[in-house]
Amino acid sequence: MSEIKEMFSNRHIGLTENDKNYLLKKVGYNTMDDFIGDLVPNNIKRQSPMEINSELSEKELLNKIKGYASLNVNNVSMIGQGFYGTHVPSVILRNVLENPSWYTAYTPYQPEISQGRLEALLNFQTMVSEITALPIANASMLDESTAAAEAMTMSFKLNSKKNKVILDKYLHPQTINVIKTRAEPLGIELIISEEPENEDLTDCSSVIFQYPNTEGKIKDFKNEIKKIQEAGTMVILVADLLSLSLIKSPGELGADIAVGTTQRFGVPMGFGGPHAAYFATQEKFSRKMPGRLVGVSQDKTGLKAYRLALQTREQHIRREKATSNICTAQALLAIMAGLYGIWHGPDGLKKIASRINKYASHFASLANQSGFVVRHENFFDTIVLETGNKTEDYILSALKEGINVRKLDNAISLSFDELTDDQTIEKLKNIFKIESISKPVESFEIKNSQKRNTPLLEHSIFSSITSETEMLRYIRHLSDRDLALDRTMIPLGSCTMKLNAATEMIPVTWPEFSNIHPFAPEDQTLGYRKLIDELEHWLCTLTGYDGISLQPNAGSQGEFAGLMAIRQFHKANGEQNRDICLIPSSAHGTNPASAIMAGMKVVVVSCDKNGDIDIDDLNKKAKENSANLAAMMITYPSTHGVFEKEIKTACEIIHDNGGQVYVDGANLNALIGLVSLTEIGADVSHLNLHKTFCIPHGGGGPGIGPVAVKKHLIPFLPNNTLSGNNAISATTFGSAGILPISWSYIAMMGEHGLREATKTAVLSANYVAKRLSAYYPILFSDDKGLVAHECILDINQITSETNISNEDIAKRLIDYGFHAPTMSWPVPNTLMVEPTESEPISELDRFCNAMISISKEIEEVKNGNWSKEDNPLKNSPHTVETLTQENWNHPYSRQIALANLSEKTNKYFPPVGRIDNVYGDRNLVCSCPPMEAYELEKT
Repeated sequence: MSEIKEMFSNRHIGLTENDKNYLLKKVGYNTMDDFIGDLVPNNIKRQSPMEINSELSEKELLNKIKGYASLNVNNVSMIGQGFYGTHVPSVILRNVLENPSWYTAYTPYQPEISQGRLEALLNFQTMVSEITALPIANASMLDESTAAAEAMTMSFKLNSKKNKVILDKYLHPQTINVIKTRAEPLGIELIISEEPENEDLTDCSSVIFQYPNTEGKIKDFKNEIKKIQEAGTMVILVADLLSLSLIKSPGELGADIAVGTTQRFGVPMGFGGPHAAYFATQEKFSRKMPGRLVGVSQDKTGLKAYRLALQTREQHIRREKATSNICTAQALLAIMAGLYGIWHGPDGLKKIASRINKYASHFASLANQSGFVVRHENFFDTIVLETGNKTEDYILSALKEGINVRKLDNAISLSFDELTDDQTIEKLKNIFKIESISKPVESFEIKNSQKRNTPLLEHSIFSSITSETEMLRYIRHLSDRDLALDRTMIPLGSCTMKLNAATEMIPVTWPEFSNIHPFAPEDQTLGYRKLIDELEHWLCTLTGYDGISLQPNAGSQGEFAGLMAIRQFHKANGEQNRDICLIPSSAHGTNPASAIMAGMKVVVVSCDKNGDIDIDDLNKKAKENSANLAAMMITYPSTHGVFEKEIKTACEIIHDNGGQVYVDGANLNALIGLVSLTEIGADVSHLNLHKTFCIPHGGGGPGIGPVAVKKHLIPFLPNNTLSGNNAISATTFGSAGILPISWSYIAMMGEHGLREATKTAVLSANYVAKRLSAYYPILFSDDKGLVAHECILDINQITSETNISNEDIAKRLIDYGFHAPTMSWPVPNTLMVEPTESEPISELDRFCNAMISISKEIEEVKNGNWSKEDNPLKNSPHTVETLTQENWNHPYSRQIALANLSEKTNKYFPPVGRIDNVYGDRNLVCSCPPMEAYELEKT
């Protein structure tokens, strides 16, 4: 008897066949084929087949990926180099990393419904600031190496573009390689030196040191830093955060910037990521700092509230003038690291750090007394043994004992970590043939002059929780303050907030995947490599490309990698003069920011009244810049949510003028199975695995932005970050630890399921547009009145008549229990709605009903029944405190304010009212307020 298999795609797609037929009739079609036939232009419909296996059931998937996991070897890792064994506290693993309340949330651009994760990110910032002893820290960077590169770029901009940067020879090699990639297009000259402080500092914007260095040596940089700064040069320390529990902080040493990873704060290695990096600096540089910054403000009643601060310096507003192109960060991992700091507290962190140091010192003493030369006397967790011509023999012995070590020139490096125990020491003694010494002389310890003198984690949050009960409730308290995908549809245009299925998430925390070091021997990572090879093949066949790199940790990094591939391609052809990048006026802010980072000059191309690229303007500007044209960056479907019919013509114009075509993959969810990117003329794209391929957004990261290219660009893709070229991230496969999510999604959907998901996504968007078009103008559609996977609601006429803005509608949607659509992008004072294929018809209707109800409330203002200043939209969102106050002096009732329509259960109440953004930026506070502030708030 053949097994009746339940198809996963039926669980992933929110609409039944009956639902789809109902929606089709509502948008004016009898069949899905007729609808898709009208929606997707004939000249771009996919011709090539998709080579995807038939879909697996959830049970089959878990069995198959378990087999892959078993091919990975879980040795004890002593490789170090920025990646270490760590214990994830079970209360954090279970209640954050494996909890959809945390991992399905979006970036906290709507702060009133994000107070929990904003507080958690503020904890992270405070932890980093206090440990580094620098006054301001951001809410995470993508990884340590890119954080160092961002710090270099910031110093370059701050120092009147002094074009020389000196690198400590003993930086981690992957960091040197990432910095090389970032420096070249900016015209920065790099000097690698054993003694940077003794180099010529003329025209030098910064010096970058590793602390402790890649061989583990601790150096007191105070005098060197003073000397460098007196020459007008900034100092950047790439510092191990855990070591700073014991050794002098960057602030004590006088550094201008400190960056590093927080991976060893309870975040698994995951074959390279994802991990949250940190960035801390002096307060005077806060407005030039890259990445997101959580700040303290207040709501309209004066209640303390958190928000993203100083957003005007970010790429989505500043575009080509932004401080960085970073968009996705590592919020989920930063939250975990911050909670790790709270869980252990200052004393716990010191104990962990001291234990690690004692194990390293103890083994160094044993080795020293057995005749080994220990290269450095002063170290925290890493020792180097001079092993000469026996190096390979020791490495083989280590492998037999199940330990991975790092090979240096005629030496072996050993990094001890939180998981090191007595058994590890015994194995090391066997490997290096060290006899037991009854009372070894402990001859290595951190010098008093190098020890930390400043207090550690003084804020009360880091000493307030001592039991798991308290921690569990604190985590729950924070998550209850937020709206995530586990509670409601998140209809953000261009963000594709679709289901992150539990089965896809399960393998991520299996130790066979989570505990693998990124530089482990290749024969120990066969399971990962098999999965990665298949995923790369699938992504190429889905898009039509010939090659792909999974290295970029975010879409913004994928953009940069793609543009750098184009830059290197032109350079290899002797056309390094090609540096003009044409970008439509509607483009996402990362596009121009990435182009500038890649050394290109941006020329803006106009859009016509329908939102399409103005082909005449494109043709004119392509010809004007023909001699120097490098590329065009476009998004398809367009950022206006429409399938442009002239896309092939646009690509031909660029190719005819010597340029390459970069298609932003942000809207790929409207294309899979229907359109091949290369068939429309694309040469390179980045894909968003955290959009189209189900990696959750994590409240602002992690993400993965693979860069896919046609054959002629393959030689210029990012490759091995230790030995190759074009390094974009710290590790070859970037955030490899979450690749099983996208692999699982594709494997369970299969070719049929993926195509059905695309069709359902565009059908749902058209249904929403159709239902709301009588109440809000739909700004862009094709000649048949259809949109792609998202629709843009124009609020400008409403504003002119009632003073109600898109922000007012967004905040009122909170009262109805929804996260707002995307605001004011790509057109000011609009709302862009993307429902995705995962939403059931009940949720689509609940959202439409809320928007229609809000439209009726707007009519009350328009008709003069409610004033333009005092109405449920201007006063939204309404908190419990607002609704239960004794005096109600508004022209509308409390019941109207409640806005729960027919719902009587599961009502979401925001913890704060509308937040004062101006107050927050004028009174910048980016660490946890002191306890006195909480006491004052209570009174």
